[in-house]
Amino acid sequence: MVLLSDMYGKQIISNDGKRLGSVEDLILDFEEGKVVSMLTTKIDNLIKSEHTSQMLKKNSVSYDRVKNVSETVIVGASEQKR
Repeated sequence: MVLLSDMYGKQIISNDGKRLGSVEDLILDFEEGKVVSMLTTKIDNLIKSEHTSQMLKKNSVSYDRVKNVSETVIVGASEQKR
């Protein structure tokens, strides 16, 4: 089990060694009771952006990709290439 508060600031690294950023914010689905995405920028910065949906896509990592959380967050390959 990982506390949400422990996620903030952790480096996100793909399983092939690519640094994707650090966890700056999280998107939660309260109805399902789960984390949906990790953001590599604060949500406030995305909301203020002129291109919110593009910036959200660029600066988020689906939590479904998470393989391991320890000192860093290790994620698997993206579902689709961008």
